[in-house]
Amino acid sequence: MARVCEICGKGVVFGHNVSHANNKTQRIWYPNLHKVKTIHEGRTRRMRICTRCLRSGRVTKAI
Repeated sequence: MARVCEICGKGVVFGHNVSHANNKTQRIWYPNLHKVKTIHEGRTRRMRICTRCLRSGRVTKAI
């Protein structure tokens, strides 16, 4: 299962940890995803959505 928001497509970002001695090692930033029951296309379904989409109102939570 991919760590990707099902609404906006936000996913993992790759980069480096940089030490004081300028050594670089790989690292990953993960999006802040939550499993939420939503109303999508007239049906209730469980989706993995980033918190930015939840806060901005791009989805409506099911009750």
